[in-house]
Amino acid sequence: MNSQPFWTEADVISVYTRAQAIEDGVLVDVSEMAQEAGFKFPVALTTRLWHEVITPDERSRPYGQSEEGRLWDVLAVLLFTARHTEGSLLLFNVDFIMKERQQRTISLKAICSGGDDGEPVITIMFPDED
Repeated sequence: MNSQPFWTEADVISVYTRAQAIEDGVLVDVSEMAQEAGFKFPVALTTRLWHEVITPDERSRPYGQSEEGRLWDVLAVLLFTARHTEGSLLLFNVDFIMKERQQRTISLKAICSGGDDGEPVITIMFPDED
């Protein structure tokens, strides 16, 4: 049996870093508010989550919905879930007012993984995203 690894660093053609994903707009860095909420690690959201949920539609804004409030809700629920759950992958639900006064429960996923330099980082996304 060959003890050589299946691939080596020489086989890597390119690497897309977290910093590049934030710079390119694939991820939205929310670390500043996350730190205020109690997180010790950098936190980012997928752009899809930002546009589909965090940014409220115009019909829900008169009901107090804002980017800051929605982001705070996501971070608070995730922090509570993380304090009561073990593991690097967490599934959680957050309720939002969508399209005027329609309440909707959104399922989310958070992954704690190694960042560009191996440091812990958290990424929040929809369950069907990677």
